[in-house]
Amino acid sequence: MKIRESNMPREEEWDRFFNPIETLKVLGLNSGIKDVADFGCGYGTFTIPAAQVISGKIYAFDLEPEMIKTVAQKAKNLSLKNVKPILRDFISEGSGLKGASVEFVMLFNILHLENPISLLQETYRILTPNGKVGIIHWNYDATTPRGPPINIRPKPEQIRKWAESVGFIFETQFDLKPYHYALLLRK
Repeated sequence: MKIRESNMPREEEWDRFFNPIETLKVLGLNSGIKDVADFGCGYGTFTIPAAQVISGKIYAFDLEPEMIKTVAQKAKNLSLKNVKPILRDFISEGSGLKGASVEFVMLFNILHLENPISLLQETYRILTPNGKVGIIHWNYDATTPRGPPINIRPKPEQIRKWAESVGFIFETQFDLKPYHYALLLRK
């Protein structure tokens, strides 16, 4: 099931919106983290830098075959053996990962989907006890150069409410200027 209003721009444009290495540091991703899941990995903007830092595997999920091919090729070019690109409708079918099997989940620019609670429940299910979820989304500001329409763009407080409703414990919120914010929660 394709996520509403999720048309990806060209990769060159997309990459200008983020500093992936710095963002992952802010969220606490480091070599002490073993396995990670990235839902909606896109071009691998965060998948590839995460794979270079963590000590285990990163499961990179996307609904689009082209995105999976792109991530697989980037991992191959960098000789990264820990990237596992997975073409799967994770929204309708879940991840297929075992419960309590990853220590960190990345939900970046994805929670404007029609049923965010369902994805948060799947995230909670696959996280180990005390595992963390990093959530990034576009600021609630119509002047951002991209992002979903304001009427479906979640505010940080809404995401926090959804996450806490499935059992997550809020840790902190970050401003990722100029266009994004991030939340860090734990199971």
